[in-house]
Order: sequence, then structure tokens, then C-alpha cells
Amino acid sequence: MTEKATEKSLAEVREMFSHDRFATENSIVIDKIGDHYAQCSVQLAGRHKNALGAVMGGVYFTLADFAFAVASNWQNPGTVSLSSNITYLGRAKGSALIAEAVCVKDGRTTCYYRIDVRDDLGNAVAAITTTGYHK
Repeated sequence: MTEKATEKSLAEVREMFSHDRFATENSIVIDKIGDHYAQCSVQLAGRHKNALGAVMGGVYFTLADFAFAVASNWQNPGTVSLSSNITYLGRAKGSALIAEAVCVKDGRTTCYYRIDVRDDLGNAVAAITTTGYHK
């Protein structure tokens, strides 16, 4: 795929997911796409923090869930999450979070993705696995 085609595809995918209001209203953006792959990120702000000043756990999960949705649906829409498991690995120290969703197995009716979340300093902060169902 040429760089120009990649940009066009990324723009089309961003438009496709622009109506995912919970993700977009929380400033989550799609950075990269590939074959059963997506990278999404969020610039952290006060609204993403809990009472102790740390990033709220739901931010990590929402970012990972959105990355899964993009990775599993941008080429062939119709995949929904059946189950997800999140393990929090550490506190984000940077000013942004980045999630990379990678397909481990894509079967006829189900799929399995691994989503790694790190901060913009490279610190691993959460590991998520998601099983999806192709409707």
C-alpha cells in the first residue's frame, strides 16, 4: 500500500469511527491501521484522572476497547466483543496513552486480540485480551 493510499484509508477509517461518541468525546484518536491491527491514543487531561490524580482505570479500558473495535472492524465491519480481560501493570507517567491491538487468531466466527497499552514514555501500563464474535 502506498503512503498516499494509507493516508486515504486512515482518513476513511477515522470517518467510519467518528460516531463512536464515548471514545471520540474522550479525545481518543486512531493513529495507525493495518491488517487486523490498530493503534489508538489519547492525550491525557484532567477529566481522565481519578481523585488521587492517577489515570482512571476506565480510560485504559476504553482506549483498549476502541483499539480492538477499530482493528477488528475497519476491514470487515460486524465484530463485537464477547469478553475482555484487563491487567493493570503500572501507573502512567507520561502525558498520553497508546494502545496497540493485534489479532492473535481470526477464525470463522470468533477472533482473539491482544491489546497492549503504554504511556508515551514507553512504560507498559495495561495488558488486555479480547475475544470477539463475527456477527
